Amino acid sequence: MKNKEKDIRAYFNKLDRSFFMDRFKEMASFDEAIPIGHEQTISQPSLVLEMTLALEPETDSRVLEIGTGSGFQTSLLAEFASQVYTVERIEELYHRAKERLDESGFSNISFKLDDGSMGWEENAPYDRIMVTAAASAIPEELLNQLAFGGKMIIPVGSSFSQELKLIEKDENGKIHSTVLNHVRFVPLKGKYE
Repeated sequence: MKNKEKDIRAYFNKLDRSFFMDRFKEMASFDEAIPIGHEQTISQPSLVLEMTLALEPETDSRVLEIGTGSGFQTSLLAEFASQVYTVERIEELYHRAKERLDESGFSNISFKLDDGSMGWEENAPYDRIMVTAAASAIPEELLNQLAFGGKMIIPVGSSFSQELKLIEKDENGKIHSTVLNHVRFVPLKGKYE
């Protein structure tokens, strides 16, 4: 993982966060969450990096991302995974992120405009799942779509306080959960609000 971590950090440090922002571009270098409209935010860079490193995408990983948002996290995943399937429920954010990521030259991202709390059943199972909105509980649908040996990063809790969890499904299908951090994400809309 050491070399992969080094590569992820190097790519992350080259990423221009302002490219993923339509407003407040002057705040792009701040290590904090910044509004992107529709009551959504672009997460603080250090947290995006921490979540990506914890997810450990591999070159052959099929990744499901719940909450495309600005596309910032998506670009980091797409650089290090085989295929990224990303779901966004807000139409304007969906179209802007798709434009940005297409412009960046990625050809390994599939986009879906939908309720992400239900995952993306047609392309399951996924080796990795990244959830960028807080659920009140871990969605059963996402656990079912996680491959054996897979990992999921998800914030779980109330709208005021959440635990960032690393969920691992072992080769026998047993679920292991580790708390990585305490965070505050916008709520995951849908069944798990």
